Amino acid sequence: MISSCMLLCNSLNPQWREMSHRDHSPQQGAGPNLVDLEVMRKRSELFRAECTRLMLETDKTCKRMQNDDHKQLDQRLRDVQFLKKELELKSEEMIVEIDVLVALQSRVVKAVEACKAPLKVTMVCLEERKHLPSEWLHDEVESELLKEAEVIERVASLLQSVEKQITEQIRLDRSAKYRLEKDLKEKFEAQCIDNSCALMTHNSINNPETTENTEIVLLSSAVTPTQWVDVSEINMATAEQQQANSRCLRALVESLLEQTASDLKEQVQATTAAFQLKIREIKSAKSQMEDQLTKILSEFASLQRIREDLHVAVVESEGVRSLAQARLALRRQRPGKEQCHDAAQCRLLAEVQQLTAHISTLQEAARRSDEEQRALRRSQVELQEGIEMKANSLYIDEVVCGQHREPVVIHGF
Repeated sequence: MISSCMLLCNSLNPQWREMSHRDHSPQQGAGPNLVDLEVMRKRSELFRAECTRLMLETDKTCKRMQNDDHKQLDQRLRDVQFLKKELELKSEEMIVEIDVLVALQSRVVKAVEACKAPLKVTMVCLEERKHLPSEWLHDEVESELLKEAEVIERVASLLQSVEKQITEQIRLDRSAKYRLEKDLKEKFEAQCIDNSCALMTHNSINNPETTENTEIVLLSSAVTPTQWVDVSEINMATAEQQQANSRCLRALVESLLEQTASDLKEQVQATTAAFQLKIREIKSAKSQMEDQLTKILSEFASLQRIREDLHVAVVESEGVRSLAQARLALRRQRPGKEQCHDAAQCRLLAEVQQLTAHISTLQEAARRSDEEQRALRRSQVELQEGIEMKANSLYIDEVVCGQHREPVVIHGF
C-alpha cells in the first residue's frame, strides 16, 4: 500500500509541485495575492481528489489481493486435505498390515513351540530303543525316528528363520508407518496454520512486526510445490512397497506353514506306520515262538515218558536175560555125559544173544533220548529267551513309545 501511495504521489502534476514551491517563497508586496491564494485552493482541491482516488484504488487493490490470498489459501487447504486423506488411508492400511503380520508372527512362534514336544518324544523313543538287542537297533523304526528328528529340527530352524524375517518386515512397516504419521502430523499443523491464515484479518494481527523477517525465513527453508507433493508421494510409495513386501512374505509364510505341517505330519505317520509294522512282526514272531515252545514242551514230556518206558524195557529185558543166563549156568551143572548141546541149550544161548542185542539197542535209544531231551531243553531255553526279548521289545515299542507318541498329533500351524 505504501509503495502504491508513493507511486501515485510521484505521478502528481509537476506544476503543482512547482507551485507549491513558489508558495513558500517570500511574498512581494504588502497584501496577500488573491490569485496565488486561488491557485493554492485549487491545488488543494486537486490534491484532495487525487488522495481520494488513491485511497479508493488502494482499497480496491487490497481487497483484490486479499481475495486472491483467500483463493490461494483455500486451494492450498484443499491440497493439504487431499494429501492428508491419502496419507490417512495409507496409514490405516499399514496399521492393518502390521496387525496381520504380528498375528502371523504369533502363529510362527507357536509353530516353533509346537515342534519341541514331538522332537522330545522322538529323542525319548530313540533313547528307550537303545535297550533293545544290538541286532534289532538298526531297523526301519530307528530309520524313521531319525528321519523324524531331522524333519522336526529342519522345520523348527526354518520357522525360526522365517520369524526373524517377519520381525524385520514389521520393523520396516512400522518405519514406513512412522514416516506417514510424521507427514500427517506436519500436514495437520500446516492445515491448522493455513486455516488460521484464511480466517485472519488485519484487525486480528497482534503484532505486525512479527512478519518483518518472513521473506527471509521462507527463502531459506521453503520447498517448491512439486517437492512438497513429492515428499508425501515418496512416503506413500515407500509404504506401498513395504505393504507389497508384507503381502508377499505373508503368502510365502502361509505356504511354508502349510507345507512344513504337511511334511511333519507325513513323517510322523510314516514313523507310526513303521512302529505298527514292527509291533505286528514282533507279535507274530512271539506267537510263533510261543507255539513252538508249547510243542517243544509237549515233545519234551513225550520224550521223557519214552525215556522212562525205555528204562523199564531195559530192566525187563535184563531180567529176562538174567533168567536165561541163570538157566544156562544151571544146565552147565549137568553130569558130563548129559552136557548135550540140545535144542533147549541152543534156544537159551540164542535168547541170551538176542536179549543182549535188544538191551544194547534199548540203551542206545535211551542215550539218544537223553541227547534229544538236552537238545529240546536248549531249544526251550532259547525260545524262552527269544520270547522274553520279544516281549521286552514289544513293551518298549508298543507300550513305552506308544504312550509317549500317543499325544503327538500334528495339525496345521
